[in-house]
Amino acid sequence: MIPLPLELVAPLGELDPAGWADEITGVQVDSRRIEEGDLFVAVGGGADYRKHAFARGAAATLVPADAFSALAALGGAVRKRSGARVVAITGSMGKTSTKDILAAICTSQARTVAAERSYNNEIGVPLTLCRVEPDTEIVVLELAMRGFGQIAELCAFARPHVGVITMIAPVHLEKVGTLEGVIRAKSELIGALPAGGTAVVPSGFAVEREDVDVVRVGEDVKLVSFEPPRLETSLGSFEVSFTPRHLAQNALTALATANALGLRIPERIDVAFAEWRNQELPLPGGGVLINDAWNANPLSMRAALEHLAELAAGRRRVAVLGGMAELGDYAEEAHREVASAVQEIGVDVLISVGADAQVYGGRSVEDAEAAVALLRGLLEPGDCVLVKGARVLGLERVAESLAGVAA
Repeated sequence: MIPLPLELVAPLGELDPAGWADEITGVQVDSRRIEEGDLFVAVGGGADYRKHAFARGAAATLVPADAFSALAALGGAVRKRSGARVVAITGSMGKTSTKDILAAICTSQARTVAAERSYNNEIGVPLTLCRVEPDTEIVVLELAMRGFGQIAELCAFARPHVGVITMIAPVHLEKVGTLEGVIRAKSELIGALPAGGTAVVPSGFAVEREDVDVVRVGEDVKLVSFEPPRLETSLGSFEVSFTPRHLAQNALTALATANALGLRIPERIDVAFAEWRNQELPLPGGGVLINDAWNANPLSMRAALEHLAELAAGRRRVAVLGGMAELGDYAEEAHREVASAVQEIGVDVLISVGADAQVYGGRSVEDAEAAVALLRGLLEPGDCVLVKGARVLGLERVAESLAGVAA
């Protein structure tokens, strides 16, 4: 991290310095991740772990007066001292996958810091900025949206040069009400760009600014075809390391962004996707586990089912599908849409997890643990298994059980 003086940290709360340092060289909210020179910010009940942080070499601990404000100030201070170009990505779906693909392109030719996993909120975005080094050239951020004003608040200290909107869909409606509300909330990213900045947006997305460059994915940059592993676009032909067809649009958005940054796009793009997203792991007898348990909405559910059908290629299709969250008044209709997708695309074995998912059909269970117990008795060698549902259900426990990993 670009070092920050302790005197800058002191006004943010109760600062306890180790006594041997006058600056911090990293910021963590988890004492287990502390390295020598870091500042430990005690978020929530973190004050109980200050001794542990010092034992691991913390330069100081901070019990903030306001955790989010303190982290924003720290992230903003690092951002202010950096000459790196900052890309911020938001969207109803595809944020993390687009971030991962873009990061894979950037790191091959520029010193890049990209958000870990889904570090996309008031804690995660500052922590990503606090990994920026003096020689960092590109920063790739992911921005969450759970209501009006959140993206604007994150942009206030992140100050992105490039704003990327992956896709607009009716999700998070509990906070913004309608699809128009989603568009308004996501547009806060475009509004935060500096004059001369770049907006990378889906085809048809309205940008009401004339002082930014606009790249429209689907118009200015087009997808020609995707026959794994070959991705054909208007920017060229590229080999990629993933097979799900629904990732082609995310890849196109990442390519458009890399091109806007003036980067060379390599002939082969190897992507390490964030945990519990688009992971394909071998199962006994030639089967495959698709661990896409991070979250779900009707569009991503349909895409995942289509990928399961294609990947299975005649093998038995098993789907463990959970209910979906944060859909507001659209929730009942959304779950019926998934039920229709299940019927249309077809699966051989279906386990529906949670009360909302009962409409999907199949065998219904209450939670992830019950799904694990039921699945173990149903699984056969060679099965292709999809695990997907709302984050709150923790369906990664199902996938990890199948893969032999302790949940």
